[in-house]
Amino acid sequence: MWRFSTIAVLLAASLAAFASKEVTVQELAARAEAASPGDRPPLYIEIAERQLKSADDLYTAGKVDEARAAVQDVVGYSSKAHDAAIQSNKKLKNTELAVRRMSRRLRDLKHTLNYEDQAPVQTAVDRLQTLADDLLSHMFGKGK
Repeated sequence: MWRFSTIAVLLAASLAAFASKEVTVQELAARAEAASPGDRPPLYIEIAERQLKSADDLYTAGKVDEARAAVQDVVGYSSKAHDAAIQSNKKLKNTELAVRRMSRRLRDLKHTLNYEDQAPVQTAVDRLQTLADDLLSHMFGKGK
């Protein structure tokens, strides 16, 4: 019994420490802006993925306007990741895969929405698809 309570206390302490280290989107954005171009893509992708999760939660909660803003953030930060990956010629594959995965998740999300709410999400899906295709072209295009 003593062992179980010790493990439970240690687990609770580690979870509390992890929760206090959770970085906000604003802190991640500031860190990305200060980072070198080669280090920016994974930071921007993490922000975009968080905003995608937030958009899903907001649509579920019925907060359509806030969800649309989060979807626009997904597109914006994905675009920044795309630009940084191409500029630095680093993290191209990981960025392309992450953008494509977010595009699929947005497409799946679109099918759960009312008809009126689907158009902005489809626009975001199309833009993410274009970014992913451009990354692929950059990786495997002619002249490489």
